[in-house]
Amino acid sequence: MSRSIEAMLIAGVILIALNGYMLLAGADFGGGVWDLLASGQRRDRQRELIATAIGPVWEANHVWLILVVVLLFTCFPIAFSRVAVGLHIPLTLMVLGIVLRGSAFIFRSYDTHHDVAQRRWGRTFSIASLLTPFLLGVCVGAIASGRVRPPPAGTDFLAGYVSPWLTPFALSLGLFTVVLFAFLAAVYLTIEADSESLKEDFRTRALVAGGLCFVAAVLTLLTALRDAPLMQEGLLGSTRAIPIHLLTGAFAVTALSALWKRRWHLARFATAAQLSCIIWGWAAAQYPYLLPPDLTIKDAAAPRITLQLTLAALVLGAAVLFPSLRYLFRVFKSK
Repeated sequence: MSRSIEAMLIAGVILIALNGYMLLAGADFGGGVWDLLASGQRRDRQRELIATAIGPVWEANHVWLILVVVLLFTCFPIAFSRVAVGLHIPLTLMVLGIVLRGSAFIFRSYDTHHDVAQRRWGRTFSIASLLTPFLLGVCVGAIASGRVRPPPAGTDFLAGYVSPWLTPFALSLGLFTVVLFAFLAAVYLTIEADSESLKEDFRTRALVAGGLCFVAAVLTLLTALRDAPLMQEGLLGSTRAIPIHLLTGAFAVTALSALWKRRWHLARFATAAQLSCIIWGWAAAQYPYLLPPDLTIKDAAAPRITLQLTLAALVLGAAVLFPSLRYLFRVFKSK
């Protein structure tokens, strides 16, 4: 097996891990958004359902993000350095959001008194759940637009470390990420709900969020025409991306149709598949670059011995991780 193939395999694992993080932790973030927007006579029951759905598994879901960071640091150190330095502001804010969200969720859940402090922790949890995926989308937008690269000598701080991610494309992708996660969470919660009234509450929210996903996607594409020409070319001009676009549209229509007909499990499958197609479509549009416009997967890869040892560690780790996660979800999500 050549070094380039080994690098491609590890890049594929990173993409799979990122996909897993979006599907699982993304739903948790979306649940926090609906916690913030809970309304009506059943708002307390809505928040209770969200907390019950998130509680047993939210910490385990971050294993995918940890895997992405470790693999990027170990196997693609040049790319890791560029991202960590060039996007240190949104990444730091994102990490703070993850920490605040988790801490606030715990403090709210185990507070025995329904008082001002509990409501304050609840707001912290919800706001952090809104801002963190927004910043994640902003970081992805900056990478996809090809702006994450070492600034020329003499570049001022704003031009080197703020302007690359503070663009209409990156901001619109951040908005799209929030709406997509909210859509995913609402669909999942239609299955988690133990009453028809709550199912209908989140069905309505899912239908609205599904429509907003289309609006946000169009906005992202329009901003890509100016701010991310490489990504726009990959999305619209690449033959690799066309089948994925068709699948994304088919799954989106299927998800909304299933929600309309109250076929909850089909809606969950189609929504998860839609999000996965979006992630793989981004990867196909960007291939072979790890960081556009000049750093390919092969060029960014570490020495071959590092890649080989990492692949061996991934095989051993998978033998422990997947049975453990399966057991966790079987215990808490078997219904």
